[in-house]
Amino acid sequence: MSKLVIPRKTVYRLSLYYRALQRLRTGKMATVSSAALAKAAGVKATQLRKDLTYFGQFGTRGLGYSVEALGKQLTDVLGTTRLQPVILVGAGNLGAALLRYPGFAKEGFEVLAAFDLKATKTRARELGVKVLPMTKLGEFIGEHHIKMAILTVPGVVAQEVANQLVEAGVLAVLNFAPIILQVPDNVVVNNVDLAIELENLSYFIQ
Repeated sequence: MSKLVIPRKTVYRLSLYYRALQRLRTGKMATVSSAALAKAAGVKATQLRKDLTYFGQFGTRGLGYSVEALGKQLTDVLGTTRLQPVILVGAGNLGAALLRYPGFAKEGFEVLAAFDLKATKTRARELGVKVLPMTKLGEFIGEHHIKMAILTVPGVVAQEVANQLVEAGVLAVLNFAPIILQVPDNVVVNNVDLAIELENLSYFIQ
């Protein structure tokens, strides 16, 4: 049986729904209507209901969704029921800032190691994570079955590093380098270009 193809925008919205449910759970809410959950996630209720139908029947008519149960089902769908191992390549200023971010583990991701041309024990102590030389990249990915990587290297070397990641078995890349990576069809890349995001915001304040 072929795997159901889910639009990437739908998968992205599932993360929005999950975070909205986390906030509701913190507020001690046991159930939530589709309209209230959609508003908390910043989408239309019809869109939320359509997105959830990809994965089966959720909620009870007239009662809404169980906050606890729907949150668990979404973590199952998103694959974050256990810590997902991730690596970061490029421990410069941006990479270091991301490594210090405490939210990864809370959201189900564990950064096992960082890779950099300047890998030292002092750098590892500063960042609180193992920092290894680039020559160890492929070996580490294979030994730890890494499928996800965060890429924070300069644009001029980003494609070369991406090629190494793909060759070693990485299937998903969060790319902060200002370049569109060329990867095989089975590899997913999410691009985060801060300059483009600021340009987009600039348009709306004109």
